[in-house]
Amino acid sequence: MVNDAEMLEHACADAWPPQVERALGGWRLRAAGGFTGRANSALAIGDPDGPVRRALESVCEFAHAHGIEPMVQAILGGPVEDVLASSGWVPHDDHPAGNEVSVLLGPLGRAEEHAPTRVLGTPTPGWWELTVGTTEPTDAQRHVLTGRPPAGFGVAEDGGSTTGAVRGVLVGDVLHVARLAVRPELRRGGLATALMGAIGGWAAGLGATRCALQVSVRNSGALALYERLGFREHHRYRYWVPAAP
Repeated sequence: MVNDAEMLEHACADAWPPQVERALGGWRLRAAGGFTGRANSALAIGDPDGPVRRALESVCEFAHAHGIEPMVQAILGGPVEDVLASSGWVPHDDHPAGNEVSVLLGPLGRAEEHAPTRVLGTPTPGWWELTVGTTEPTDAQRHVLTGRPPAGFGVAEDGGSTTGAVRGVLVGDVLHVARLAVRPELRRGGLATALMGAIGGWAAGLGATRCALQVSVRNSGALALYERLGFREHHRYRYWVPAAP
């Protein structure tokens, strides 16, 4: 039986589409040129239609065929983690974005009438610059961030300059929020809250009833912001990799 954490993980995965995906029973093997762990790991949930050890061999084969390192995303404390450990896999503590991730659930924000924000159907060059560091995204970045409609791209602007950005994707009634960014010199001025309100108002108009976020447990600033906005931790996941020989 699929539990609530597993259903939420699948919804978040739907909102973060890889360039290549293959089902392995309930598992999802994903590759996107190395852009983000979520799009370049095996989501290990449910039954992989066979022994987990054999499934892990398939994970390695798939990863090597697509030019990425083998990695598994598993719910913290879930049944797959025991088999991963006994199969010679280890937590990926060197993952650059942080290995342990908190999945948060919270209310939809409300758009502020006078906030300098708007939600667009396609990203602007300024949105790309803030979210991935360039106005010329790679094919993988473009696919992962724009390949799952309905998607909204929130921007805050001042005098023609993009000062903040956020991405929202609706999966069922869940708004998945990611890539919230504000220019460093403008942080702590309310732009992040305004962007969350803008993307929440956009999603509410499409039938969303709640919001989900995935945040590294090392990102104390983001976690404090979301706690103020009413978000609470639902569960955690982490990444596993084969132990070095």
